[in-house]
Amino acid sequence: MEPTYAPEVDGEPDPGEVVWGWVPYEEDASQGKDRPVLLLAKDGDEWLALQLTSKDHDRDQAQEAEVGRFWMDVGTGDWDREHRPSEVRLNRLLRLPDADLRREGAALDKATFDAVVAAARQYVDLG
Repeated sequence: MEPTYAPEVDGEPDPGEVVWGWVPYEEDASQGKDRPVLLLAKDGDEWLALQLTSKDHDRDQAQEAEVGRFWMDVGTGDWDREHRPSEVRLNRLLRLPDADLRREGAALDKATFDAVVAAARQYVDLG
């Protein structure tokens, strides 16, 4: 399940794309939020993914690192209606059921995808 960049504009989720899905909260997995996620690879009926946010963590980077959250800027894209700059969380690998993904937002460019995968490998096992 090695991450491989393979987006296709076909309405189906593909590695390298940002889609929407239900992401459980870390502190209470019975609750969560609908949010954009970057798809890395498919593993059976699940996708390995990293969550995105439009919240800017650059200004509180040290505080985020102290509590174990590491982020990387990925720019803007059609996954956000307002085209706000987004960040991807590098150290929380999500496993999301294929059936729960929807609303194909956009794809990262290959260079950004590759940079995210390389940075995430410092924190999570991507195979």
